[in-house]
Amino acid sequence: MSDNEQAITEDQRSRAARIWNYHQMHHRLRPVDVAIGLGSHDLGVATHSAELYRAGLFPTLIFTGGNSPTTAKVFPRGEAVHFREHAINLGVPAEAILLEPEAGNTGQNITLSREVLAAAGITPTTVLLVSKPYMERRSYATARKLWPDVEILCASEPLEFDDYVKSIGDEKLVLDMLVGDLQRVIEYPKLGFAIEQAVPEDVHGAYESLIHDGYTSRLIAS
Repeated sequence: MSDNEQAITEDQRSRAARIWNYHQMHHRLRPVDVAIGLGSHDLGVATHSAELYRAGLFPTLIFTGGNSPTTAKVFPRGEAVHFREHAINLGVPAEAILLEPEAGNTGQNITLSREVLAAAGITPTTVLLVSKPYMERRSYATARKLWPDVEILCASEPLEFDDYVKSIGDEKLVLDMLVGDLQRVIEYPKLGFAIEQAVPEDVHGAYESLIHDGYTSRLIAS
């Protein structure tokens, strides 16, 4: 850890784990018409999408996502392109995967994926969103706003909080991301980007205290 890197206390870790648990929807998975793998820096999304395909949960998988400042170096040809290649390497047939390579945010992930599916003649009634673990709730809220006539389920790699932190290798960054995504869950409904969701008092308290402690690099101006 560098001299200026912030050490994580056990209390902060406990508060972050509370937010982590809230971000996950804990949906009971069942077969759906199509799955959408949401592009990001986390290749685990593609890995888990492939696992769920091989488990027979859906016949069609679409990967969505272009590039962002945090993924351009890791996935230079775009998130969706690299995710698709990874899933094929894990045994998903190429013909089962559709590609949406332009989206730059979650709203575009949903909207542009719908367009790609429609162009392929697919009109789903049930959709599984596969995302980073701490992005389940935000992706659910966004999809319910933009695609209200389908049933939305959510999934992510089944990792415990501490295991995810280890996989990323940067505790402060993970806490910043947890706080930033919760801010979006709270603020985006006011902007018309997502449906509103109740935030339990203890989760909101953990959120405010982590902001007070300086975990703010992923916050947006509200």
